[in-house]
Amino acid sequence: MQIARLDGKFESPPHIFRMADKRDFQLLSLGMRRMGWIRFWIQTILGVVVVGVLLFNNIGSSLARNSERALGLGPGLSLTTLAFFFLIFSLWQGWLIVRTGRAIDSSVRPTRGETSRLLKRGLIGDVLGLVFASVGYQSLAGALFVQASMQAPGISIGAGMRAMENYPITSLEMLSVLSNTQVLFAHVIGLIFSLWLLQRIYRTS
Repeated sequence: MQIARLDGKFESPPHIFRMADKRDFQLLSLGMRRMGWIRFWIQTILGVVVVGVLLFNNIGSSLARNSERALGLGPGLSLTTLAFFFLIFSLWQGWLIVRTGRAIDSSVRPTRGETSRLLKRGLIGDVLGLVFASVGYQSLAGALFVQASMQAPGISIGAGMRAMENYPITSLEMLSVLSNTQVLFAHVIGLIFSLWLLQRIYRTS
């Protein structure tokens, strides 16, 4: 749409953008649905792994018996749990992306502003999840490093602090780190997909 000026020339109003044709909307809709589903299922699979590991940590008999060690991993596991809550929010945003992709190819398609706001909300959630997961990883790695540095050669059969120094790093503790890295990777996936979709939306003007 153009407006005639007094000098006989035509110009487009500043608030009206060039409309994308139907083919552009179909490609955008297909891309959003496909990328939304891929993102949703990758994050869901990683989220299931995280839930299993966190539950196993909570009910693990080894971690329950050694409360001193559990206390060392506690802050890192708490931050990992917070990052997991942001992952749940990211999963919800991924489902909304799929629904928005379907709506784009319909007669009542959302505006570009509404779609970009949806993607930016997911982007913010993934960034916050990355922050909590990164700090949690540093906490877990630091606790395991301190534990490893206290190891003494041989096996102590005495009691007290000397016996505590020879607790080896167990597979359960390594699973704690694994749960954190799964959350971290899930948020990285969400971040990459959101940035790609934002680029597609602003390219289809």
